Amino acid sequence: MTGYAAVVLAGGAARRMGGVDKPARPVGGRPMLHRVLAAVADADQRIVVGPSGPVPDGVRTTREEPPGGGPVAAIAAGLALLDPGTTTVALLAADLPLLTAAAVTELRRALDTPAAERERDLAAEREHDRAAEREREPAADRELDRATERASALPPRGPTVALACYVDGDGRRQQLCAVWRLPALRAALDRLAATRGGTLDGAPVRGLLTGVAVREVSWSGSGPPPWFDCDTDEDVRRAEEWSR
Repeated sequence: MTGYAAVVLAGGAARRMGGVDKPARPVGGRPMLHRVLAAVADADQRIVVGPSGPVPDGVRTTREEPPGGGPVAAIAAGLALLDPGTTTVALLAADLPLLTAAAVTELRRALDTPAAERERDLAAEREHDRAAEREREPAADRELDRATERASALPPRGPTVALACYVDGDGRRQQLCAVWRLPALRAALDRLAATRGGTLDGAPVRGLLTGVAVREVSWSGSGPPPWFDCDTDEDVRRAEEWSR
């Protein structure tokens, strides 16, 4: 047991597709839901929330309460099935046909990277940029820059990162292409419910991120963006082209 689980949200009305069973729509010859489940095949537990049809062996299914209560209610239903030893959970939409195991691994690695190590990486990137800039500065200015850097302390360590999620080219967080620390996700659900009179029915996913330390990840691998979701028929056609 690694303590790693995956919860896949397969609900939603798919109104822009005429109400079809969107997760069952094939891309590259396989239902989108099955492609997402394949990307997390190494998880200790895989849970699908929503109408799912047939699923691979070992995958558990459940429904949100109330049915049609939205993605946050579905997240809570999925977490209710997790084993006590679970520590991290991939939270994924079922309409991500381009998601890969490598993309999920990158999120898990980003979540597990210690804050100090991450800061060193960022500091190295900043130093590289500053070195290039110094080459274009007069000598006196370069010496002043060095003195300023020597007098500057490292920034204080921030709060523990609660989740890692992809961001698209416009900087938008892909909240259902993410990996959470389970205690942080449970706490976020409790906080959000408390602001809504104890219910998660109809709550927005972005509400879970209030006050939460997020590590944003830009896709650095080859191939199409793993966070690409299919909301329309045109999206499905694009995903088909990418998957060839």
